[in-house]
Formats: sequence, structure tokens, C-alpha cells
Amino acid sequence: MTETSLNAPISTGPTVDAGPLSDAGRARMVELADQAGVRRIHMLGWRDLDDDEAGGSEVHASTVAALWAQAGLEITMRSSASVGRSAVGFRDGYRVVRRGSRYGVFPRAAAAEITGRHGPCDALVEIWNGMPFASPLWWRGPHAVWLHHVHGPMWNMALGDTLGRVGRLLEERLAPPLYRRVPVVTLSQSSEAELIDELGFDRARVGVVEPGIDARYSPGGSRSDTPLVVAVGRLAPVKRFPMLIRAAARARERIGDLQLVIVGEGYTRPDVVATIDEVGGHHWVRLAGHVSDDELIGLYRSAWCVASASEREGWGMTLTEAAACGTPAVVTNIAGHSDATRDELSGLLCDGEKGLTDGLVRLLGDATLRARLQAGALARAAELTWEHTAIANLEVLCTGSVSSARPTGGA
Repeated sequence: MTETSLNAPISTGPTVDAGPLSDAGRARMVELADQAGVRRIHMLGWRDLDDDEAGGSEVHASTVAALWAQAGLEITMRSSASVGRSAVGFRDGYRVVRRGSRYGVFPRAAAAEITGRHGPCDALVEIWNGMPFASPLWWRGPHAVWLHHVHGPMWNMALGDTLGRVGRLLEERLAPPLYRRVPVVTLSQSSEAELIDELGFDRARVGVVEPGIDARYSPGGSRSDTPLVVAVGRLAPVKRFPMLIRAAARARERIGDLQLVIVGEGYTRPDVVATIDEVGGHHWVRLAGHVSDDELIGLYRSAWCVASASEREGWGMTLTEAAACGTPAVVTNIAGHSDATRDELSGLLCDGEKGLTDGLVRLLGDATLRARLQAGALARAAELTWEHTAIANLEVLCTGSVSSARPTGGA
């Protein structure tokens, strides 16, 4: 593999395909909205789907917004500015407002809501992604907060020790008391436990609504002739791609023709390239950058497994996308992963770098195990639909209760 291929140009970022609502789903959302007097919903998020660093959180928010719009609701999505994108636009039936810097968006979005610059609003969704918008201080109508996971050590990874301590203090001590009376929705039962145990939220105010999977992710094509591992995500410290590369290098000592493809871009790319150099991986590790949807689906379908060494996740959307293509996962045993991937049923949960190595060797070297986990991955994916996600989140927003916000499948 050449250095040119390691620095291949970016094509496209994430997109969403919510698919059409069923008649029953549309009717249920209309009923909920009418009962609560909710027609205009504003959503506040850190980044937009079209941002270069967009990930699973943005896919989740944009897909739900698109389905709410299909039900006739007027949705405005507010985020920070995205390079090369207009400040105001429309996507999938809802309005997008992109203004403010990465951190300037928080006071600017709050000020815009307080002064009515975003237009009339009946209900508000705050997407709390580390830094809060502090919406309980200035909003009094129907309200919900989406908090996908506790960031914890991610603060130090992103900001260094000093500012990281400030970020953790804000997330773990200063902000939570503001949200005691607001329904909070997270993606997984393991993340729910973190919110209760680490941030002190009342169990009665936290609900779980799992994300769905686009219908385009489905079985097809054929598996690679040689063991292929695919990893998808932003090249950021929390994803720990160097750890995954080292684990794959050790697995390759026992599975000699193992190939690894990493999909995604980010500011830690130099560290990832350095690790590839360190393990002599230029002939078996490929950095694909951003790829098109068709290319991603092709990689999921041809892979023998997907893998992740991430330290923190709210879910692991790429894992369930791959599962819908019949591809099992070998991943770190963390909150989020442990819900998206069911251990020994749809994949393998692993402890640490050595555990990842052993998990890769076990799955790639055992065709019987692989076939069983492929079937389990399809079964897990079949439980997850975006329509359910959109309806359940709207129910929380309109009723103020998380009583119905529970996982769809068995544990």
C-alpha cells in the first residue's frame, strides 16, 4: 500500500434514508402531537449532519427529524456552522440553521430561542453532547433532552488535562442539577446506568430509545475471500484506532492473511498512520477516508467482521448497520457496545487490547462460530427500526414521561 492510498481524498460524509412512514406510524405521531398541541419542534445540536466531523449522533437526530417532518410536524434543527454550507437550508422536509462556532453555538442558539429568532416553537429537544445548552434555564414548554452517553475521559483526550477537568466538572457536577425535572432519553440500557450512577439522574426521569437502522443496510453480495475486518468511525482519540491496529497486527500473526480497512477521517490521522508504520501494516491496512453509502454497504457485506476499540459510545451505530448486512462485531466491552452487540449472539465483547486480539482470532478462525454470529447479527438488527425510534421519542417529548421509553428486544 502506498502513501498516496493512505491519503485518499474524501468523498462524502454520512447521509440518512429514513424511508417512508407507515400509515399507522404517521397516525400515532399525529395523535401524540395533537393531544399535546405540538406542531413546531426546535432541536438544538452541536454539529449538523453535513459537518465534516458528523457521526452517529447527527445521523440519529437527522433521521428522527426527517420522520417527524413526514408526519406533518414543522422541525427546525439548529447547530454550529459547517464549512462550505449555507447558514440556513432545508433537508428531508425540515429546516436547518447552521450558525456559530464550535462553542459559540451554545450561547447563540439559546439567545436565538429566547428572542424568537428561530420562529415560533411548541416543543424543544436539546441534544446534550458533552457541552449543554442549559435549556431548562430558559425554556418552559414541552421538553426532552437526548444524552447519548457520559463523556468522562473524552474531555481529557480532546482538551488536555486542565481544560478536560473543567469539562468533566461541568458535565458531571454543575450541569446535571439543571436537568432534574426534564425527561432524558438515551440510546442504551448501559448508558442509562451511567447517567444514573455517574451523573446522579433519577431513574424515573431517564428512558431508553434505541436507534434504528436504514433499510439500505441489508445482506447481499459475497464475503471477501480472505479475512477482512472493517472499522468505521471518526479518527479521534476516543475511537482508539491505534489500539485496534495493534490488536489486528497481533491477530495477523495467527491469521496470516488478515486485512483491515478503516473508514473515516479525523484529526488523529497522523497518529493512525504512525501506528500503521510501527506495525509494518502498509500492505494490509487501508485508510479509506470517507466513502459513499454504496461503498460502505459493500464493505459491510464483504467483511468477516466489524471491529471497534472505542473507549466510550452511546450505542455503536456502525455495529448495527453491519449487523443488518449479516456481519458480526468484535468490540470493546463498554457501555453502548454491550447493547448494540449481544455477546456470543451477534458478536464478541472483548476486554482490552489483548481481548480484541483474541476475539479477532477466534471469530476469523472459526467458520462455525462466524456463521452463528452472522445469523444472530441479522436477528438483532431486525429488532431496530427508525419509525419506532421516532415515535418513542415524540411520545416522551409530548407527554413528558419516559415510562414507555424502553428497549424493543430482549436482553
